[in-house]
Amino acid sequence: MGIQRLVLAIHDQSFPSDPDEDLGRGSPYGRGARRLLAFIRELGFNGIQLGPQGDTTLVDPSPYDGALGTRNPGSLAAGTLLDGADPDWRALAAGVLEGAVAARSPGAPDRVQYAHAWHATRDLLARIHARFAADPARVPTLAARFASYRHAHGASLAADGEFEALRAVHATDDWRRWPALDRDLWSAPPGAEAAIAARREVLHATRAAEIERHLFGQFLLAEQHRALRDAAAAAPSVALFGDLQIGFSHRDVWSRRPLFRTDYLMGAPPSRTNPAGQAWGYPVLDPALYRRPDGAAGPVLALVIGRLGRMLQDFDGIRIDHPHGLVCPWVYHAADPEPAAAVGRGARLFESPDLPDHPRLAPLAIATRAQLSVDPGIPRYADDWVRALTEEQVDRYGVLFDAMMAAVRAAGRSVGDVVCEVLSTWPYPLRRVMQRYALGRFRVIQKADLTRADDVYRSENAAPNDWIMVGNHDTPPVWALARQWSGTATGAAWTAHLTGRLMPDEALRPRFARWLSADPRHLCQGLFAELFASRAQRVSVFFADLFGLHEIYNRPGVVSDQNWSLRLPADFAALYRERLAGGGAFDVALALAMACAARAPAEPALRGAGRRLLDVVALGEPARGAIVPILRDAL
Repeated sequence: MGIQRLVLAIHDQSFPSDPDEDLGRGSPYGRGARRLLAFIRELGFNGIQLGPQGDTTLVDPSPYDGALGTRNPGSLAAGTLLDGADPDWRALAAGVLEGAVAARSPGAPDRVQYAHAWHATRDLLARIHARFAADPARVPTLAARFASYRHAHGASLAADGEFEALRAVHATDDWRRWPALDRDLWSAPPGAEAAIAARREVLHATRAAEIERHLFGQFLLAEQHRALRDAAAAAPSVALFGDLQIGFSHRDVWSRRPLFRTDYLMGAPPSRTNPAGQAWGYPVLDPALYRRPDGAAGPVLALVIGRLGRMLQDFDGIRIDHPHGLVCPWVYHAADPEPAAAVGRGARLFESPDLPDHPRLAPLAIATRAQLSVDPGIPRYADDWVRALTEEQVDRYGVLFDAMMAAVRAAGRSVGDVVCEVLSTWPYPLRRVMQRYALGRFRVIQKADLTRADDVYRSENAAPNDWIMVGNHDTPPVWALARQWSGTATGAAWTAHLTGRLMPDEALRPRFARWLSADPRHLCQGLFAELFASRAQRVSVFFADLFGLHEIYNRPGVVSDQNWSLRLPADFAALYRERLAGGGAFDVALALAMACAARAPAEPALRGAGRRLLDVVALGEPARGAIVPILRDAL
């Protein structure tokens, strides 16, 4: 059907765990994750999209607020250390898991116990490291690998190691509450260099254990990640996609403060699907530090390239989170006491040459006043606020993005290995930069405005290089939405839309429409079929949609203990089979059969494939039975 990628999207904490390894949080490196990998292979998936893997604080579980360079210790999976072929890891991990699992309080199997897991996995790491530190000669091969890891990565992880030590000293990771010397350890003011150096010497002398434990933990997680890559590469291979988040964590601001502007913060602009915008509170990289005066890479560009380089070593593909933040960031006043209101009054960093409420942005402007919209009805956040750019201006907008794409190509990857999370907002400068590489956007079809033929989320507007999906980690599961739509004008509109998209035979359309409207689960299967009926060659399915879950994973802009906590239970395969039998999970064969029927008039070769798929679908009687004769007639 021309589909290059069928990718499952799932974040680390949402992976299932076997009961004897479950510490209250999932891990892509655990036994349960290996079973999930085998499971999605059988369904035909050839990719898995992980979320950001950086360390998160005890009070903020969002992976998009995680550290840039330090992997989350919560993903430590001691069970696979015990199962692996490496005797050194088995010796260090022996006996540490049972007590930690037993200490976990009972909880819902489909929810992360974040606080418990945060402490439990760090305690587990401390015990494994203590065994290593007590007698490295006991595990000589592993000790040699750790020495090599320290040589290669010790410098890049030095700041985070010191952060961990200072967190232990002050019993808080809020560095703004630390004494001045510790706050400024990586951003020494003029004249404080000697005092900072002396403080660092004391820190390393008194907190060497915490600093080495951090490095050792990153080494352990790097080895587990390499084992995951090996498992994913086994035939039939499943490509691993990493997530390059646009924001910076609290600890990254501490260690990289000189790289950021102090007057602005970055957020999401107002849009059709989010009229108020979102005050992310992320720092803004200083454009003056992109390049040095001689044109060489400055510290900001070096940070971006170095970060991407590490990810290209770890993943087969990269998802770029909100790429407008790299090309034309939406910013708002950092000092505004009401961030939620301030973000709506914000502006684009590089296209605000004469805004009276943002005079400090004028020197940064790339677009000129003559290139901006003259229509007073077009707001400054609109995609067409900028109307035209020269190639030289596109070069200036694309400094960070172009350097990243050069790194992608230098690593031997293709443009198809890059995923750009462009949602309802695709401003003209970003469009021009992405068009250089023929990169597509996201089409989240549950968000489609069916009253507008040109809506960006409608599947018929998808291009071959786009990524299409029913939903993502920021949307309600389609199963919950379809239940809400049932019996409403919205449900009727979706039934009519899907009937027109999926059933080319006009004589069969009334029967097909009756099937879609008979059960909200049928409507969901039609939405999945629409993914494959479009021209988009890359399909993404969020794990909640695959398994028929109704619970919301994340409500954007809302602080809640329920956010980021949905996960798969250990018996996920049984859950899928049970729901599939009732039509309540993503039925891959049925979706493909419907898509074959939809595309067969233009692509007659799909008729035979569609009929073979129906033989598989028919095995699922009676839940699938009503649709089988309709599709057989269509094919």
